[in-house]
Amino acid sequence: MREVLPPVRGRIERDVELARRTWLRVGGPARFLFVPADLDDLREFLRSRPPELPVLPLGLASNVLVRDGGIDGVVVRLSGPLAEVRVEDDVVVAGGGASDRRVALAAAEAGLSGFEFMVGIPGSIGGAVRMNAGCYGGETADRLLWAEALDPRGELHRLSRDELGFSYRHSELPPGWIVVRAAFRLAAGDPRRIRARMEEIREARARSQPLQVATGGSTFKNPPGAKAWELVDRAGCRGLVRGRAMVSEKHCNFLINLGGARAAELEELGEEVRRRVFERCGVWLEWEIERLGLPAREAVA
Repeated sequence: MREVLPPVRGRIERDVELARRTWLRVGGPARFLFVPADLDDLREFLRSRPPELPVLPLGLASNVLVRDGGIDGVVVRLSGPLAEVRVEDDVVVAGGGASDRRVALAAAEAGLSGFEFMVGIPGSIGGAVRMNAGCYGGETADRLLWAEALDPRGELHRLSRDELGFSYRHSELPPGWIVVRAAFRLAAGDPRRIRARMEEIREARARSQPLQVATGGSTFKNPPGAKAWELVDRAGCRGLVRGRAMVSEKHCNFLINLGGARAAELEELGEEVRRRVFERCGVWLEWEIERLGLPAREAVA
């Protein structure tokens, strides 16, 4: 390992199984897993690493499908100082590794409104910025002031909301950039109403989503003027099974690992759903789950 990677102050592990770290409970190993000690550790690593070695940030992996062959590169997990949350007047500043739920709770504790929806997103701030995560009437872009990200050379950039070019479940953040911090301006609110709204969102998720099984969250983006789940249902895909992968009967825009599924089965099932929706409704659904890594035949050596 020392022959390939530069020295770090954080932790590096080799051949780390990712299945137990993803919500879908599938996926092959990462060649390396790097947990940097702090921002400077990550910057120096990016500056010094072999340029041909891919680096991929991976947060809580709630909306990710890691393929069976794993990830032939360095997976970066942000924690410690890179996951801190602090409140400054009406602004919440959060590290890229901070969970969305933790940021929502910190805002509520400070009597700040506008981030209640984040309690319904089981991801991290870095991923929320990259994909403009949202639910229950709110989006990350709504409150963002700026985000700081490292480019592949380790240079730090501060980007405004406009520079990030947000749209539905999308930002213009360049590939390979790692969000390390973001700031959000919220509004003063009644703490009781804030907590009540957060509880409403928790209850709505529990009623409508398969939270007690291995799933990856919303599988497909809503196409313009339609709901993905309605199209999936209309195409007769509710409860559709391939191997140990299944389209949820509770919410048919969720794929479920019934236990022992391979990533390939989940991806193939998703593609079958896309095909049937196109044949029935004339719409090609776009994946919302991010699919990463190599198929089994190209597994990490």
